[in-house]
Amino acid sequence: MKRREFLRHSAYQMGAAWLASQAFTKQVTATPLAGKFKATDSVTIGKTGIKTSRLAMGTGTVGSGHHSHQTALGIDGLSALLLNGYDNGLRLFDTADAYGSHPHVAEALRHIPRDKVVILTKTWARDPATARADLDRMRKELGTDYLDICLMHCLTEADWTERYRGVMDVFSEAKEKGIIRAHGCSCHSIEALRAAAKSPWVEVDLVRMNPVGAFMDSDPQTVVGVVKEMKASGKGIIGMKILGQGQMRDRQDEALKFALSLGLLDAFTIGAESKAEQEDLIHRIERAA
Repeated sequence: MKRREFLRHSAYQMGAAWLASQAFTKQVTATPLAGKFKATDSVTIGKTGIKTSRLAMGTGTVGSGHHSHQTALGIDGLSALLLNGYDNGLRLFDTADAYGSHPHVAEALRHIPRDKVVILTKTWARDPATARADLDRMRKELGTDYLDICLMHCLTEADWTERYRGVMDVFSEAKEKGIIRAHGCSCHSIEALRAAAKSPWVEVDLVRMNPVGAFMDSDPQTVVGVVKEMKASGKGIIGMKILGQGQMRDRQDEALKFALSLGLLDAFTIGAESKAEQEDLIHRIERAA
């Protein structure tokens, strides 16, 4: 990891830890679920036209420095976990350059039809030249000609839509060429999230969401308010940190019901670390109602 990226990531981690430690006073009460849900439900991500499963297979639990809990399983271990999810009806692979999981996803893709899964990945690029290079390199690492969803990773600045306009233009050009199908961002501050909500360029947003505010951009009520604005404008919304990066491991049903009850998330990503954990998660979502 480059020194600048390391410092930026370290600052993010310290901020996230501080947020997670706070006892938020603003709460969002989950409403009764309106119907039945399955992890394997076919959903459409906003207005992108991209159809995939409700549950994404996360590969970046505590992901940084090209390592995560999932990549610790090894290429064979993680690819087998992804294929197990595919066999159980999951169709969305959530990866990122920072997680180091591209080779693991590539191995899984060798065994299944490329057009049957949706690949979401992310880049830390903050300038046009790096963005172009990353798009080429990441496709090679993943063994695919195109990326379904590519996000700018870990945005924190309130003015990011102006500061990083060059990267956004590279993504827009890549979409025109068929290199990516949809672009957007992963936000890590409430200011960045608000900027994303107002930007017509953002087609997909990866947003941190759980009922206790763990590792979120702000308290749940505030975040839900911003995400409602996103939803109203037709953006695709994919939830992350559904279990609060493990803080709700013993309260999974509560966390899942919360995510499903909001009526805001097109899909959400959770990183399982074993086949048993993955299959239990699939069953829990179906039982949530």
